[in-house]
Amino acid sequence: MFVDQVKVYAKAGDGGKGCVAFLREKFRPNGGPCGGNGGRGGKVILRASHDLNNLVDQYYAPRLIAKNGAPGGGKEMDGRSGKDLIVKVPCGTLVWKLAPKAPDPTVPSAESDQGDEKPMMMGSSNRPIIHSATGARAQEIDLSAEEEDTYVPPEETAELIVDLTEDGQEFILCTGGRGGLGNKNFATATRQVPRFAQPGEPGDEGDYRLELRIIAEVGLVGYPNAGKSTLLTAISRARPKVAAYPFTTLHPQIGIVEFDDYTRLTVCDVPGIIEGAHENVGLGHAFLRHILRCRIIVLLIDMAGTDDRDPWDDYFSLLSELEQYHPSLTSKPRIVVANKVDEPTAEENLKTFKQKTGEANVLQIAAGFDVGLDRFKSAIKEAVAEETAKQSATENE
Repeated sequence: MFVDQVKVYAKAGDGGKGCVAFLREKFRPNGGPCGGNGGRGGKVILRASHDLNNLVDQYYAPRLIAKNGAPGGGKEMDGRSGKDLIVKVPCGTLVWKLAPKAPDPTVPSAESDQGDEKPMMMGSSNRPIIHSATGARAQEIDLSAEEEDTYVPPEETAELIVDLTEDGQEFILCTGGRGGLGNKNFATATRQVPRFAQPGEPGDEGDYRLELRIIAEVGLVGYPNAGKSTLLTAISRARPKVAAYPFTTLHPQIGIVEFDDYTRLTVCDVPGIIEGAHENVGLGHAFLRHILRCRIIVLLIDMAGTDDRDPWDDYFSLLSELEQYHPSLTSKPRIVVANKVDEPTAEENLKTFKQKTGEANVLQIAAGFDVGLDRFKSAIKEAVAEETAKQSATENE
């Protein structure tokens, strides 16, 4: 199962409550307040890992909840801090913070059932001391009823907060609450026996959308049955499913192309793009996002027209879909590759294709018979090296 987008609920641990205690020892019957402080709540931490390739773990466990801090004890013993929750995600994961949902006016709030409002105690820092267990429980029940769809449409109010691209990169998604102060902190000359303490502060919480964009140097783009999976199989050790029907590839496939000089390139084969893909027709923009990070794009054209389509129409349609999905895709360096040149109609179609599109440098291959693959590998290697050099020069400037 491949999951590249999922919505999660994250909740950091609450701080432990402070302790109300008084020292009672032999020869010290009135030793004074000795209540310890509560421990800090655990954090929710995202850590990028190259060992993962999708978000399936978060799909089956969408509630990321860290441990609460322990309460303080007597004899000035502070509570233990809650254990941090470290969640591993694949490299290339974007984290979007979703706006909180508006309360439903038809559902009675938890506070309306509590009757009269209870007085609030104030600590030394003038902060209200309120126990919010009822509200937290109500929020938990409401969140458990949410749907768990694999695809979550991007919300206009979502805010991008981090892009995890490097292996080992960490980001604190939710910060744990601070532990409450024990009664030892409130003793003064005029208030020597404080009988109150602070509860712990609640940890951060919220709804987030995790979106994976695969990191690859080369992106293979083409219509269904153009031969993308066959090409990936021929140039790498990837073994995607190959069959004679459209949309055989249902999720992105990654292949590693190795060269004689021990260099490598990562190639991403995305599911076939059809007209209207930018409007989510077919598999749509559920997978178009994966080519946004590619350094170069390979437009693979079925030059034989085996599905009764004209190759030049496929070319213009692919460019249109890429531009309408994201304008930056058409500005990326691209290589036009004519596949299935072994077919009888391919030669005549290629001449017409060059006339109609103006593409003079069209690389000819037959992926099913290993024809032209060495030229193809050399071409993508040179294009990636040139683009990398340009980006390095731009960063240095």
